[in-house]
Amino acid sequence: MRNKVLWFIAAASLLSGPAAAEQTWVLNVDGVYLQQARKPRVEVKLPGWHWAHEPYACPPAVAIGPRGEALVTSNVLPVLWKIDPQTLAVTVHSLELDADLDKDVGFSGLVYSARDGAYFAVSELHGTLWRIDPLLRRAQKIALSEPVRGACSVSMQRQERTSRFSRLTVHGMTVNLAPDQRSAYLMTGGSR
Repeated sequence: MRNKVLWFIAAASLLSGPAAAEQTWVLNVDGVYLQQARKPRVEVKLPGWHWAHEPYACPPAVAIGPRGEALVTSNVLPVLWKIDPQTLAVTVHSLELDADLDKDVGFSGLVYSARDGAYFAVSELHGTLWRIDPLLRRAQKIALSEPVRGACSVSMQRQERTSRFSRLTVHGMTVNLAPDQRSAYLMTGGSR
């Protein structure tokens, strides 16, 4: 039988107390599954979920929000599916873009920044970086010093010292965000 699992992300639950358990969200061609320690796997359907398959684009992304919720992207539409960590109820959030309204913008990478109280996403096709507000209503394009075409993921860098800048890693490059998060400068791997 053909394995239909595309990719997965493991994240420790952000809930506290004895009920907290490690959770793994497995994204496949039909939707997402939640796997928890010592519990059966639960399928969660994503209503209206559209995405472009490989080799045409990087796969969609899964990110964990500040309350343990899972967010799933589309790689062809500016839409997020939010899954409640307790009830597994799914809500669909169409994002209002502030730029690139003439393009098909979807997100191949997504990460939550507790420091900035916002999500950051990358669009692989256009090489763009976006800031998504915590209410999942708007996506603001961040001006980059150069595009990051082919970026399939984004992650937060650990802040080793106090800095005015938040740092992301996109496509093997460090991205220093300006304090107002409207622009960013890319540096190759070893630069600081």
